[in-house]
Amino acid sequence: MDFDKGKAIALLNKIMELELAGVVRYTHYSLMVYGYNRIPIVDWLKKQAEEGLLHARQAGEFVTLLGGHPSLAIGPLLETHQHNIGDILKESLTHESEALMAYYQLLELAQGKSVLLEEYARSLITEEEMHADAVNKMLRRTGETGVYEGH
Repeated sequence: MDFDKGKAIALLNKIMELELAGVVRYTHYSLMVYGYNRIPIVDWLKKQAEEGLLHARQAGEFVTLLGGHPSLAIGPLLETHQHNIGDILKESLTHESEALMAYYQLLELAQGKSVLLEEYARSLITEEEMHADAVNKMLRRTGETGVYEGH
């Protein structure tokens, strides 16, 4: 079957860059949290940074598996200087949705052509969707059951 390795490598490098940007972003956020709920939130943010590094490494491994060269770049880092928890979570949701789109693009490219990349993309889509759901639930007010939609 026809498989565009160059396009797959480019997508994997984009994913690697986005995940590395997430490492920087979550590390920064973890340093900017203050108040009574600091400890559990900082722990959660540090865990997200560690997960981003793992995901970046995985993407890099697939780049080299396909014969490509892993990127040294880091995805966009926007400093909004908004450091309350709600703003941090909203920024996180925006960043995660960009990474999720890249995983969906990889899945589309690999579907029916590379079981390895297809399964990788599916597993990361699942992880990213669950992460987005966790953030969405943190953005809801107590007692709300509907999905957070930016109100």
